[in-house]
Amino acid sequence: MPIGELCNREVIFATRDNTVTEAAELMRHHHVGDLVVVDEKFGQRVPIGMLTDRDLVVEILAKEVAIDDVTVGDLMSIELVTARESDGVYETIQLMRAKGVRRLPVVNQKGGLVGIVSGGDLLELLAEEISGLVKLVSREQQREKKTRP
Repeated sequence: MPIGELCNREVIFATRDNTVTEAAELMRHHHVGDLVVVDEKFGQRVPIGMLTDRDLVVEILAKEVAIDDVTVGDLMSIELVTARESDGVYETIQLMRAKGVRRLPVVNQKGGLVGIVSGGDLLELLAEEISGLVKLVSREQQREKKTRP
């Protein structure tokens, strides 16, 4: 299954010029713990970084930084890892594990943002698949009881 079929297409995003207060308000309003930071290029949103609630806590609150002049661009992670929407689930899991990230923006062939996938999304899919296998074993046992009394 391509990751583009699984990813959440309703991505909450910010620009590098947003203040960290605006970013925190977006996170609170949309009940998310991360924002994809984008630039507008060629008529599409292109991911350039990520900002997480943890970034706000560790880099701003814990250091007692005055937030008045801090922007998303000052704080965002710049080593962005993305998945192509045509990448497979297994390939995406390997990428997330290798890079140590729990969330990946998903991009189209031109690099435009089309969605986001999280470790939780992948765990949910895998749990459904495992549940299906468990049901298969049970069904097989029932079938055998009927055919071999």
